[in-house]
Amino acid sequence: MAKNEKAESKAASDLKKGDLKAARDTKEATVDVPWLDDVAKHDFAAAEAYLSLRLDPVQVDDAVKDLRSAKVTTRRANDILRACSRDPLPLDDPGVMRDLIKVISGEKLSPVLVVTLPQGADIADGYHRVSLAYRLNPFGDVPLRIASELRKK
Repeated sequence: MAKNEKAESKAASDLKKGDLKAARDTKEATVDVPWLDDVAKHDFAAAEAYLSLRLDPVQVDDAVKDLRSAKVTTRRANDILRACSRDPLPLDDPGVMRDLIKVISGEKLSPVLVVTLPQGADIADGYHRVSLAYRLNPFGDVPLRIASELRKK
């Protein structure tokens, strides 16, 4: 077994036991989040609901349409958070904890939806998932779809 596989295995074991400090302190301890190949259908509705708080209805429709047609790509968790001017949520946040339990149970998480707006990028859906990915491996790849409302100006 390779050195990094052993570290991942120990970190995953520590997480399952609820020992967050031991998991965090394991040298080279990273845990890759298992991801679905594509976005869950209900995530588009969640993105629409969130974006409706920030944009006018026409912009929301355009953004969601663009998210639906965008291809899944990847970016590092730390880069997504930085581009969106967001701090990662803590592991004990209820939404992050829910996703952590899914990961420990072997479930795959849905890719994230990001929209680039005139005021900057924002996570339209998946902030808890990006935060979890960051907490487990800040430099790990997170699958996402990106829509840009900037080119529509």
